[in-house]
Amino acid sequence: MTDITTRPLKRSDKQGWLELWAAYLAFYKQDLAPEVTEKLFERLLSDTGHRAFVALQGDELVGLVHYLFHESTWALSSTCYLEDLFVSEKLRGGGAGRKLIEAVYQAATDEPTASGAVYWHTHDHNTRARQLYDRIGVLSDFVRYDRP
Repeated sequence: MTDITTRPLKRSDKQGWLELWAAYLAFYKQDLAPEVTEKLFERLLSDTGHRAFVALQGDELVGLVHYLFHESTWALSSTCYLEDLFVSEKLRGGGAGRKLIEAVYQAATDEPTASGAVYWHTHDHNTRARQLYDRIGVLSDFVRYDRP
C-alpha cells in the first residue's frame, strides 16, 4: 500500500474533492444545494476563513478535512474548529484520518494568532471514527444543542 500524504487543497483537486464531499454528505444524510458546495469549494481556496487539507494515496484523493480559526470569548488568541473530516471508506483505519487531524494540529500550532487549541465534534453513533478520536483527542463534557 502506498503511503498516505497530506497537503493543502488545490483547485486541481476539485473533482476528487467533490466525490469525497458527496460521500461525506451521504454519510450524514445531508443534501445541500449545488451552489452551497460550489461556494464552499471557493471559500476553501480563498485563505479567508475555512481552510482544507486533503489526504492522498499516490495521486488519488482519499480524504479531506476542513477547519477554521475563530476568536473566543475566553482567550486573547483564536482557536481552531475542525469542522469536517472524511476518509474514503476503503481506506478507513489506514492512518489517513490521523494524518489529516495532525495536519490541522500543526496548522493550529503554526498560526500566529492562534492558541494551538483544536476542537471538533461528531455524532455519537460514529463509532469507527470515535476509536481514532479517543486516541488523538480528549472527549469533552460539553453537550450540543440546536435550535428546533
